[in-house]
Amino acid sequence: MNILGISAFYHDSAAALIRDGEIIAACQEERFTRKKHDFGFPWNAIEYCLKEGKIKSRDLDCVAFYEKPFLKFERILETYLTSAPFGVRSFLKAMPLWTKQKIWTKILIQNKLSGFAGKILFSEHHLSHAASAFYPSPFARSAIITADAVGEWATASIGRGEKNKIEILEEINFPHSLGMLYSAFTYFTGFKVNSAEYKVMGLAPYGQPKYVRVILDNLIDLKEDGSFKLNMKYFDFAAGATMTNEKFNKLFGGPPRSQEGPLTQREMDLARSLQEVIEMAMLRMAGHAKKITGSEYLCLAGGVALNCAANGKILRENIFKDIWIQPASGDAGGALGAALAVWYQYLGKERMAGGKDDFQKGSYLGPEFGDGEVLEFLEKHNIPHAKLSEEEIIKKTAELMQEGNVIGWFQGRMEFGPRALGSRSILGDARSPEMQKKMNLKIKFRESFRPFAPSVMAEEAPNFFEIDGPSPYMLLTAYVRQGIRKEITAEEEKRSGLDKLNTVRSEIPAVTHLDYSARLQTVDKNTNPKYWKLIKAFRDLTGCPVIVNTSFNVRGEPIVCTPMDAYKCFMRTEMDYLAIGNFLLSKKNQSALHDDMNWQDIFELD
Repeated sequence: MNILGISAFYHDSAAALIRDGEIIAACQEERFTRKKHDFGFPWNAIEYCLKEGKIKSRDLDCVAFYEKPFLKFERILETYLTSAPFGVRSFLKAMPLWTKQKIWTKILIQNKLSGFAGKILFSEHHLSHAASAFYPSPFARSAIITADAVGEWATASIGRGEKNKIEILEEINFPHSLGMLYSAFTYFTGFKVNSAEYKVMGLAPYGQPKYVRVILDNLIDLKEDGSFKLNMKYFDFAAGATMTNEKFNKLFGGPPRSQEGPLTQREMDLARSLQEVIEMAMLRMAGHAKKITGSEYLCLAGGVALNCAANGKILRENIFKDIWIQPASGDAGGALGAALAVWYQYLGKERMAGGKDDFQKGSYLGPEFGDGEVLEFLEKHNIPHAKLSEEEIIKKTAELMQEGNVIGWFQGRMEFGPRALGSRSILGDARSPEMQKKMNLKIKFRESFRPFAPSVMAEEAPNFFEIDGPSPYMLLTAYVRQGIRKEITAEEEKRSGLDKLNTVRSEIPAVTHLDYSARLQTVDKNTNPKYWKLIKAFRDLTGCPVIVNTSFNVRGEPIVCTPMDAYKCFMRTEMDYLAIGNFLLSKKNQSALHDDMNWQDIFELD
């Protein structure tokens, strides 16, 4: 039985295909259209999933949409009517898209999937999130927490998963939302809402928690069980055109930072304070989930579950024996959750779980390009390259990283979710004090404070980081071990704000954040053997089993999908080499070829 899951119309549209309960393919639409966080209907992602599954639309037994459009429309309409006449401009802007497209989702699917004659089913938004977390997890029974901006009405939920069933036990409804609270501060600190919340998380260690009490006393009434209410007199997001208002400005000493404006200590302190409040809320919610479910395990999904610092804190508090987080925790993962909910919850199919391995396949669920396809691309455009064996390209790439080079690494199936996990990655030497600055400014073209993640051989992780179990999806922070840290001098201790960035804090400074934390990816030799072999080769050369891993893209663009995407990104940055399949490209050779070509010529390659 083939079930297609779809998410669309808010952000990060995606499609996923499952067959008899097995995840066959999953991908975000943005990877094909090259529009970051593309919210349009995911026709390209659907086409890919069908192709990967070697089926046509007529072979689908069911299509599952990740939320209920009419229920969501009811919430939006009721919110505007309650707020009227305030918010009329926002209302008039939103309605045409709803009346012309969003509430006609079923007809849209029927018209576009030629030959499809199966059922079209609609899951609730937070049930889709819960299903995306529980069903691929290794747990036979677990508590489930979902938290995001908003679905239909719910913004957070606590549920219980057991065998093949999920039961939602408690919900918090709009406008009270941790996701909206985080987005309000994202807006206020000058970053893009629904896109740059992770920047606020990365900025937090540079600040002090001086506004925690202000937030708790004025913005959010947080109870001991993790339930909460926002004080809506400080927010405009319910029906207005902005996230916050003048009362919010007054509370924090002035207007929002303009986008791209200089970062001040205020923004750093706000980020730190917000992060502490979010962690407090999630810890309390986790404790309550343990109490009402009696479970020893926890699954997490929803956009807030991408907050790896909060996830790491939940794990370290030992509330549960273990936790599992959906790698595509945002709306993209809802497509997968909707399909899995149909298979297990609606059709009642048996679920086998309880081992140590999950069913997410490392989240390597996107398109793959074999050496034949790569060679065809390279020869078509006369791109200089060297053909190597797998053993040779692993050895050579490790040597190049040791020499201080930055490598584009394009291998195997693309990752599903926002994290690059060693298939579409940019790699470097974690031991280099200059690597973070070099990658941020010359490769990623982004803010210098942004931290990078370490990829480490799974069996070596406890030697470098304070973690006992795996972190395969880069969704947990772990602290660098004491023996790996370096002492900070009195002069370095006096540094403030972004001046702290240049302090070498460990033997792996390129991946050690200001608080000695790292957003960790443990690499298993069975899940991604080629990437594991590369890190092992680097260890054999240097004694260090840790490398820098950042997503293969530049600021404002999605992660690369195709060889063409990879080549364009390679050429417009100061990456030194590109390892694409078993082919190695040197930037120096490309520069010689393209001396008489301008950038437009390169970008218009097809």
